[in-house]
Amino acid sequence: MSVTSRYREAWEGFWQEASDEQGAVFWDAEPVLTAGLHLALFEPHMTAVGLPLVDLGCGNGTQTRFLADRFPRVIGVDLSAAALDHARRADPADQVDFRELDAVEKSEAEQLHAEIGDANVYMRGVLHQCDPDDRQPLLDSVATLLGDRGRAFVVEPSEAARSVLMGLVQGPAGPPPKLAPIFAHGLAPADVDDASVGSYVEAAGLAVLAAGEMPLTSTEYTSDGTRIELPSRWLVVGRRG
Repeated sequence: MSVTSRYREAWEGFWQEASDEQGAVFWDAEPVLTAGLHLALFEPHMTAVGLPLVDLGCGNGTQTRFLADRFPRVIGVDLSAAALDHARRADPADQVDFRELDAVEKSEAEQLHAEIGDANVYMRGVLHQCDPDDRQPLLDSVATLLGDRGRAFVVEPSEAARSVLMGLVQGPAGPPPKLAPIFAHGLAPADVDDASVGSYVEAAGLAVLAAGEMPLTSTEYTSDGTRIELPSRWLVVGRRG
């Protein structure tokens, strides 16, 4: 099973129009406010030494490059070729191995696992952007990449984030400039029930090892200068027993 052409085309269109400027994309916040905070929660659970790290849904690679400064091998994968073009332009030293990968297609995850072995996975805000039928296959692919020894850090906007986003979109001035392109390309965010995330993890044969809540920081601000943050829930998951 692979993603629908509509979904792939939506992401291609979004990234083709996106600027290379740091912070131009709504979720492209500074790593010190995103992956850096997540890594402090994730690292204590990385019990297997020397595993590569896969940034699944890496987009333009801002967080991936941060992670590559801290791990010996980091692979950034994304569905969108246009996103990866951004990522490679921002990485002239080829510090990261960026690859196009449809994470809903199990055979592609299996092929990557066969090449690199068990891996740790960092996945930020990918599940809630998937079409409903693609969510379980996505978690199944995460399980494939982890193998027996890997751990995944999964962070998603919570149900409460949707009301925040709708309030911004429906405000008198309309959606903020960095949020408008997301809706214009049909990328409906924050559409996953909190309880269902754990269900997808369990169905993939994984266990929740740690969990908590933390706001996801954006690059956009309200009219009064307040940085927009979205309520989110994070999980560290791995193979059972």
